[in-house]
Amino acid sequence: MLFLYLDESGDLGFDFVNKKPSKFFTITILALEGIITNRRLLNAVMKTIKRKLNPKKKAKSQAVELKATKTIFSIKEYFYKLIKDMDFSLYSLSLNKRRVYEDLAKNKERVYNYIARLVLDKIPLSDVDRILLIVDKSKGAPEINEFNKYIRRQLEARLNPKVPLDIYHYLSHENGGLQAVDLFSWGIFQKYERNKTDWFNLFKDKIKYDAKYL
Repeated sequence: MLFLYLDESGDLGFDFVNKKPSKFFTITILALEGIITNRRLLNAVMKTIKRKLNPKKKAKSQAVELKATKTIFSIKEYFYKLIKDMDFSLYSLSLNKRRVYEDLAKNKERVYNYIARLVLDKIPLSDVDRILLIVDKSKGAPEINEFNKYIRRQLEARLNPKVPLDIYHYLSHENGGLQAVDLFSWGIFQKYERNKTDWFNLFKDKIKYDAKYL
């Protein structure tokens, strides 16, 4: 079974005159194979939360998830040490938003779906027997349905008809895999957005694809 965890960093705001949106929008997918490997990833997330975010001395305020923007570098480093020997890969694409056509910028869901599809296109699928795509839940029901239809159509065109494909949308605190990919996506995003690479440099050997679009 191939597990694919998808998350984004940055925003899809395009008003650079009146507001201060991010310059880039990054979508990252963490890919790993096998139930045992996936369980190791989830256990590493839980262990990091328990030992680093919720030590016994801090029992009054319990953190429920790893969040890149709120997690200091030393905790990210601890988490990565737990999983660095695991077999997983990262695929990412960062959209240069200033170069998006004005008409397309008005259709944010289309932009999101298209960038997600471009990242998925980079992941080898020839030898998989089942795919489980887990997406950070940032959309309403109509947008989720549209995303699922679009992505399913794209993936099934590359798959043997016998290969099951399941797509689920969860809130990040509900799924440890989404918390893991959030950390990595933020690191890649920071490289483009602010030229900060301290966290990125730690895990860059796990990246199979990282590109800037437009």
